[in-house]
Amino acid sequence: MAGLFTTLKPTTYSLTSSLLYLLTILSISLAAFAFVLQWRGGLPDPNTRWVVPEDDPSDFRVMGRSKPVRSSYDCEDILGQSRMPSFPYFRDWKFSFGSDLRPKVSITTSTSAGLEQILPWIFYHKVIGVTNFFLFVEGKSASPNVSNVLESIPGVRVVYRTRDLEDAQAKSRIWNETWLAGFFYQPCNYELFVKQSLNMEMAIVMAREAGVDWIIHLDTDELLHPAGTSEYSLRRLLADLPEDVDMAVFPNYESSVETDDVKEPFSEVSMFKKNYDHLPKETYFGNYKEATRGNPNYFLTYGNGKSAARVQDHLRPNGAHRWHNYMKSPKEIKLDEAAVLHYTYPKFSDLTSRRDRCGCKPTKEDVKRCFMLEFDRAAFIIASTVTEEEMLRWYRQHVVWTDRALIRKLIKKGILTRIYTPMVIIQGLKQSGVFASVIASAHRDIIKEESLSATGNRNASGYPHITDTFPRKMGRILEPQATRRKFLEFSDETDRLAIPPESPPGMDAIHLYKIPSEQ
Repeated sequence: MAGLFTTLKPTTYSLTSSLLYLLTILSISLAAFAFVLQWRGGLPDPNTRWVVPEDDPSDFRVMGRSKPVRSSYDCEDILGQSRMPSFPYFRDWKFSFGSDLRPKVSITTSTSAGLEQILPWIFYHKVIGVTNFFLFVEGKSASPNVSNVLESIPGVRVVYRTRDLEDAQAKSRIWNETWLAGFFYQPCNYELFVKQSLNMEMAIVMAREAGVDWIIHLDTDELLHPAGTSEYSLRRLLADLPEDVDMAVFPNYESSVETDDVKEPFSEVSMFKKNYDHLPKETYFGNYKEATRGNPNYFLTYGNGKSAARVQDHLRPNGAHRWHNYMKSPKEIKLDEAAVLHYTYPKFSDLTSRRDRCGCKPTKEDVKRCFMLEFDRAAFIIASTVTEEEMLRWYRQHVVWTDRALIRKLIKKGILTRIYTPMVIIQGLKQSGVFASVIASAHRDIIKEESLSATGNRNASGYPHITDTFPRKMGRILEPQATRRKFLEFSDETDRLAIPPESPPGMDAIHLYKIPSEQ
């Protein structure tokens, strides 16, 4: 028995040693394999799946090319509730696009807003593909604290409302033509409408000098929503249009605020009322009364959208909402998914701020001289004649949506809709420190400029005031009197009257459509 035990013992020991050796080698091999995979990028890291390479500007869209599987955790991250920035690849707030990307898209605006509104507006549109901004500033926008920041942003051109600018615009051919004459020499909104048109005329010259392909006029309370494109790209949307299309109309959606304490509309408002152009007519008219909620019209303000124009010879503005051409009838299409998101009276303070910009008397007769739309007239009278408590009550009744049952019904009908993408983009930009970075960078440049100025080098900053040179350029491109008279002889089609802000169709137009009776 002892002999048998002695014989088996070496064999058992050898097997045990071999098994331990194999297990050790297997563990080491698996660890090494996992390390190699992670080092080479074989194992995707969920924290970096949004990162776009810095040397790949063509993919500067929204959230990269991939479409990862969504979960409730992902939604929280994107909406700005995570511990990490939503857009970690926005390391360079200057957003250096490749100059060869086409088409180049520009936006022009006339504004008196502050940085809290303009910066999100600019950088949101940079994200969706806008390369150039022509800002005609006055009021708060023209103050040094604001304008110095705006001038420091690549692709932004700031034009101040100086005497030189007004002198240049006084020589515009527009004053000798008829298409805008109905708005001349009237106060408030009419005066703004003329000013916007004159600024748009100058912006066309700037766009041509910058080699821009498309130009859009937009207010700083409006965001373009390029729905229907796989990349949420305005550039892609315009690139896909047929070459013979001269202008593209973006129907506008109107914000529907749900509280009376909104502070940052772009980051807080997600509910919008859809344009009648994007609704079945039976849905629009069948729910008109409930959607209007006792207001003068379906929308509080305008409903005829904004348009983008292909930059070409003889282009001219046709009021703040459209473009036209002196030499031909342009081909215009209306986009069936993309829209302009108009944040209309989103803050309670908008009632008094609009009131303070206009010197009209708060009477029904006088406000007709100042405002083109009924709701603006009513809001001005309320803001000018009642106490703040009464004004807040009126605002809650006419602007704020508090009836949850009605909201659910109109969302189901398709009249109200939730749009989160702009909110997500702007919240991500804010969390990534883009706005703080551009302000800090501008302040550093100001300190540097002041330091250089003290040594006599006043031109070292590289940010000349545009109006130091621009009016003289305009003087060279203005048409001579003989040419102006020649254009006045053109047909009514090429001298089409300017299109003002227009309300959507009311119930008086219901006879134009056959509405099926509800069961």
